[in-house]
Amino acid sequence: MSGVEFTVNSLEIKINKLLRQMSSLKQDNLILKQNLQLTKEQLKNKQEEVINWKNQFETLKIANAMLGSDDNKRETKLKINALIREIDHCIGQLSE
Repeated sequence: MSGVEFTVNSLEIKINKLLRQMSSLKQDNLILKQNLQLTKEQLKNKQEEVINWKNQFETLKIANAMLGSDDNKRETKLKINALIREIDHCIGQLSE
């Protein structure tokens, strides 16, 4: 009988060890999920910030061109023409 008792005790020890490992892994998994969520939010914020900076850059390029800079005159003219076409299209839709 001592062989059976030894086997049962050994299994109990191994099961307890596995349960502790599982608990530890669940905690690690939770921490990693929280870190992932935080990192996703930070990435989203940085992407929004990049978009805002790009928009500001484009606005500054257009303003610089309107102030007489020759570097971006062509781009500014194209942008103005695109805006005029868009306004004409809107007027056309309103008059229908």
